Amino acid sequence: MSLRDRQRAFIDHLLGEPSDIAAAIGGDDGPGLAVYRHAYGAQLVDCLKDSFERLWAWLGDEAFDQAARHHIARHPPHGWTLGDYGVGFADTIAALYPEDREVAEIAALDWALRRAFDGPDAAPFDPARLTSVDWEAAAITFVPTLALLPVATNCGAIWNAIAAGTAVPGAQMLPAPGWVRVWRVGLQPHFATIEQAEQEAMHLAAAGLSFAHLCDRLAQQHGLASAVDVAGAYLAAWLRDGLIADIG
Repeated sequence: MSLRDRQRAFIDHLLGEPSDIAAAIGGDDGPGLAVYRHAYGAQLVDCLKDSFERLWAWLGDEAFDQAARHHIARHPPHGWTLGDYGVGFADTIAALYPEDREVAEIAALDWALRRAFDGPDAAPFDPARLTSVDWEAAAITFVPTLALLPVATNCGAIWNAIAAGTAVPGAQMLPAPGWVRVWRVGLQPHFATIEQAEQEAMHLAAAGLSFAHLCDRLAQQHGLASAVDVAGAYLAAWLRDGLIADIG
């Protein structure tokens, strides 16, 4: 048996897949291998618990452990750091809980917040510089940790209640599909649930549309008079929350 075949048999054994491990390694499946098998899975489960703490609290120990081991068996780590191992776990959760949309959305929110925490630094835009901005040509650059997640449930309220240790609301569908924006200020990740209209404005601004042209788009949707108020409210909120890195 080649070295590659031995290695594949060993990893199959660690993942719980059928393999003739005794023949593959020239020994037996004794206590030594049991230690490897337990430690491998336990370490990865603990890694997912660390990255998906609110999901863990929502599902409970047993359900989370089952979901984690289901993911581990199908997605062994392949990067140089376990910090990236949470990639794709929200998709696994979505497949396991297709009738409970809040579960996958809590998982996606957990992971987006972890990515924001690990993401690149960027100082927020200083509002004192607003007087020097040429608004006809100005384009907004958001902080690099910004992420936008589509949501259909009250996952944000559930996440906040779990984090605060207060009464956790039951899962509910939102009146209309919305979005959650995730970003980091200093060392602290943040998130907020927003409506579809704000997400569309942020998407256009992030794509490089100038603020003047963004106002034109809003005027087509809301009318000229309302567009000024809407654009001003968005800009004020983005500045207040530290979402903007530059306007230039």
